[in-house]
Amino acid sequence: MRTICLYFEIHQIIHLKRYRFFDIGTNHYYYDDYANETSINDVAERSYIPALNTLIDMVKSSDGAFKVALSISGVALEQLEIYAPAVIELLHQLNDTGCCEFLAEPYSHGLSSLANETCFKEEVMRQSEKMKQLFGKAPKVFRNSSLIYSDEIGAAVASMGFKGMLTEGAKHILGWKSPHYLYHCNMNPNLKLLLRDYKLSDDISLRFSNSEWSEYPLMADKYISWIDQLPQEEQVINIFMELCALGIYQPLSSHVLDFLKALPACAKEKGITFSTPTEIVSKLKSVSQLDVPYPLSWVDEERDTSCWLGNVMQREAFNKLYSVAERVHLCDDRRIKQDWDYLQASNNFRFMTTKQSSVTLFRGIYDSPYDAFTNYMNILGDFIKRVDSLYPVDVDNEELNPLLTTIDNQGREIEELRKELEKAQAKLDKVEKKKEPAKKPAAKKTTTRKKKEE
Repeated sequence: MRTICLYFEIHQIIHLKRYRFFDIGTNHYYYDDYANETSINDVAERSYIPALNTLIDMVKSSDGAFKVALSISGVALEQLEIYAPAVIELLHQLNDTGCCEFLAEPYSHGLSSLANETCFKEEVMRQSEKMKQLFGKAPKVFRNSSLIYSDEIGAAVASMGFKGMLTEGAKHILGWKSPHYLYHCNMNPNLKLLLRDYKLSDDISLRFSNSEWSEYPLMADKYISWIDQLPQEEQVINIFMELCALGIYQPLSSHVLDFLKALPACAKEKGITFSTPTEIVSKLKSVSQLDVPYPLSWVDEERDTSCWLGNVMQREAFNKLYSVAERVHLCDDRRIKQDWDYLQASNNFRFMTTKQSSVTLFRGIYDSPYDAFTNYMNILGDFIKRVDSLYPVDVDNEELNPLLTTIDNQGREIEELRKELEKAQAKLDKVEKKKEPAKKPAAKKTTTRKKKEE
């Protein structure tokens, strides 16, 4: 049976303030709080709240047949908890339906998977733990920032215990193959890969309200008919996009939510179902490995990482940031840790791009990519000074490596103890279950004796 996997991403840009060269060493606060508050409230009111209400209604009106997946970056969760708690409440309501799966992703929505595997794993597990605390379940499927994927990244994700991963169905990788099958990582076949159908996804997120588009206006029955016309053996249709596509990229006046709401009924008529990523990776078998030697993403026509690392400025900022990764990993200063998360966010590097794109790029306070680079490097200069004050540059690798080894060993010991505790708890649960039936006959005998005495 053909099934649709519908997934939405929630991430919020952390706006940096104007930071001058002369601020370095004197001002350690880097953020525009007013811009952060107003922007997230605007997105919440115009997109997140109406979109989540619609998703909840779709689950209820379909009697649970409609299913959806979401991922939320850690920095977005922090902003939502502070400025838009109504969105968190709606996420809980959607979770309570039992028809929504929450996925793991890097806490910062950054590019650590391209730079430092230790940092990458640490922030993924931190975001996973936050999702478990909020919604009661640890994520089983992973999506990287902007669906970035390569063979090595897939192997790292598999080593963390994830069963599946979302990525882009890029033409230069697939060639003649279709994205409508389940694939697996070529370095670890245990990691299943769900590939985004970028055309069907972009038809909603980018083209829906474009009156010059040849398919305008797009109706739900027409959209489902496109899926129904696919070859019968192509069973998995992955439609992935940002949640803010519903309300921001495609305004509510375009009736995009009415279109979305009509999809389950139209799909049901054609015998098409909805599934979560975990359901798909659990039920279906991979048809082939996917070979991705160089990182791909869902951004721009190239579907690579050039929008973040395509010019000299971006690579300079990127390398400078991750030059202190090991020292940040050692420290326990909460302010530095938080600044590290916010400075890693991929949009900081995106603002510096000099690429031409068919999609309009919002640069915030910056007039040009060079302006974005200068401001970011000023902030990064101050941040690195603070890190160096805790772990001076003259601490060489001979001193630093033993500390990192100790931390790594402690992490492994904690993980092994956690697994042993889970096994012990499982054995205890089995013992208690075996004891329960033995207690019931004893209670009946006591009742019988009392009746005889009477």
